[in-house]
Amino acid sequence: MKPRPTTDRAEPVLWIVDSEQWPRACLRAELIERGCNPYGFIQITDALEALSRRASPKPEALVLELRGQNLTEAMIESIRSLGVPIILVGGVPEINDPLIRNRAWDIVLKRPVSLGTIADAVEKIVSGDRFTEDPAERRPDLRRVRRG
Repeated sequence: MKPRPTTDRAEPVLWIVDSEQWPRACLRAELIERGCNPYGFIQITDALEALSRRASPKPEALVLELRGQNLTEAMIESIRSLGVPIILVGGVPEINDPLIRNRAWDIVLKRPVSLGTIADAVEKIVSGDRFTEDPAERRPDLRRVRRG
């Protein structure tokens, strides 16, 4: 197995943490197409262990799908201590968990959310920009229609 080529600023290193294989793989593919170097992990503990073993470089941003993570206070502090922007993706129950709700996060995306919206958020973060509006405001195809 050949070692991964070294990365430069043109290919920002990202971590994608999602307990489900296909959403993780599809998001990795989308981000590779956009010029990123994403590493995929099933659990946040896997990502932190890879960093400690130097199997993965420190990311410039982290996408954390909350589904199936069983986060603890210590895990949250570990990922926050990385000092990188964190994009959370979750449903209402995960986002409303006090461990999540009582902290400030760079971007929180509520499911259902498209891979394109997540990739757009990553691009904003790695380019130094931050979301200042709801992604649905930028993407009319994601707006919810109010029925009277």
